[in-house]
Amino acid sequence: MTSSTTQSIDPGVRRSDPAVRLAGVTKDFGPVQAVRGIDLEIRPGEIVAFLGPNGAGKTTTIDMVLGLSRPTSGEVEVLGMEPRQAIAHGLVSAVMQTGGLLKDLTVRETVQYTASLFANAHPADEVLRRAGIADLADRKVGKCSGGEQQRLRFAMALLPDPALLLLDEPTTGMDVEGRRAFWSAIRADAEKGRTVLFATHYLEEADQYADRIVLVSKGLVVADGSGAQIKGLASGRTVRATVSNPDSDSLAAIPGVDSVDIRGESVIVHAKDSDAVARYLLNETDARDLEIAAKGIEEAFLSLTGDNDGSEGTPA
Repeated sequence: MTSSTTQSIDPGVRRSDPAVRLAGVTKDFGPVQAVRGIDLEIRPGEIVAFLGPNGAGKTTTIDMVLGLSRPTSGEVEVLGMEPRQAIAHGLVSAVMQTGGLLKDLTVRETVQYTASLFANAHPADEVLRRAGIADLADRKVGKCSGGEQQRLRFAMALLPDPALLLLDEPTTGMDVEGRRAFWSAIRADAEKGRTVLFATHYLEEADQYADRIVLVSKGLVVADGSGAQIKGLASGRTVRATVSNPDSDSLAAIPGVDSVDIRGESVIVHAKDSDAVARYLLNETDARDLEIAAKGIEEAFLSLTGDNDGSEGTPA
């Protein structure tokens, strides 16, 4: 869940070097090429969402950043060092979706025990406060919800004051209020220079909270930019309207229409030429409540990644 030992290190390392640099990175598992050539640079203080379908190469890439495996070819650097060296200096922490927590310990006891593994750790009460669970300090871990346990893992990861924080599905199990508080804490840390790289299946969360989205598919980076830029790469718009007795065949026949979804009187059309769809609906039907919108992050994700045959059992 967290890095190993903490040592004193020149703070200039955190500012001058890229937080993460991957150059021509590949990773093979026998005949399976999980990562096919990733070039990526993440600057200090960025909050970056690392997204992709199952089997895209996300987990394999993160494992290399954490020093858990080595690339077949290419270079991986964390703060100008080999990943394991950065971890040995206490500069990297990871919060995984699952991880062993002792159910019979209290929240504070869990953090205090973890803090004893570091040479220089922040006080337990401080990291509990920053993780938003100070009021749970005396609760048994086994009595905490899944979201509360995830925030406990976050508190543990903050103990060595890492320069790079990697998060795997960080808000799983959290309610809306918990997610908002969690990302507020992450943003405050990033403003102080901490770099955050996170993977999530909550695409809207990535769109809302990440400074930058890196989208991978089949072992390659297929898009890299802000949420607005990623959505802009997915061509076309969505036309929504309410229509009495909508005719799906007539809508599908309009040039530039990609798909038509009819739910009762609700019509949703994805099209490259949204104006043509709007003209048809307004002139040929009794359409009302018509709206035209750019594609959302989910539609952009599907459009840019395409089909992917990966699964949970395939190296990701």
